[in-house]
Amino acid sequence: MPHVLQTLPQALSSLALTAALLAMGPFVTAPLAAEEPSQIVQSADYFPDRIGTRWQYRGQVSEGPVQVIDNKFFTNTSSVTGTKKLNGVTVTVFHDTNPGNHGESDSYYRRDIVGMVYYGSDPGTPLEKQIVPYQIVRFPITVPSSFQQFDRKDLDFGSDMDRDGVNEKVDMVGTTSVIGREAVTVPAGTYPDAVKVEARMTMAIHLSTGGKPARGTDVMTAWFVKGMGLVKYFEKQELSSSKEDRGLMTEITEELEEFTPAPTH
Repeated sequence: MPHVLQTLPQALSSLALTAALLAMGPFVTAPLAAEEPSQIVQSADYFPDRIGTRWQYRGQVSEGPVQVIDNKFFTNTSSVTGTKKLNGVTVTVFHDTNPGNHGESDSYYRRDIVGMVYYGSDPGTPLEKQIVPYQIVRFPITVPSSFQQFDRKDLDFGSDMDRDGVNEKVDMVGTTSVIGREAVTVPAGTYPDAVKVEARMTMAIHLSTGGKPARGTDVMTAWFVKGMGLVKYFEKQELSSSKEDRGLMTEITEELEEFTPAPTH
């Protein structure tokens, strides 16, 4: 389960939309389907975290000004490498070799009876450190369901977009939704009963020189399979410009090529 569960990680990095933007987290949801809610009793089975578990993904990034899109292809291997203490809490370490085509990173999660909590990443960003930890999944998983992950205002954006020597301030809201179950096909195979999760993070970036705030959104759709975890995600990040019509857009896809469960003892 790579960075995708974070604030899902770092596209539009040129404008400092960092891992906090991804963090699979932040999600806000499309209207939920009209169906009777049902619970997945063994919810933790969709998020395996035993040491030695390994996922091999292939990915594609499309990015640039809205009028000019550059396509790049990459691979990423995610693996559970161990545990560590963070502020007195024991977290599980997921190491990714190239999440979203942004180079190596470690991300930290804690899974317990009530769900999964994201504790940040290394290398992290000042923005991300201001919003972690936050919950990314609730157990038992209810289909359909939705909850707000965070709603934070007046954070330090960590970047001086208007070049006046002062970092901008940003308001951020993150929501996650379980949409339903559906079939998904990736290089590793076809899975008829994957759990589909949708997330959105929205950002309002307030320029220190005043004027209209810049708007950023990060919407991620991810599919999880029992016993395997994340098999695919598609993420779209957009950042409007406060001074011109051309904004920035990034689309990232990763699909599972190979899954290796943790060794049994």
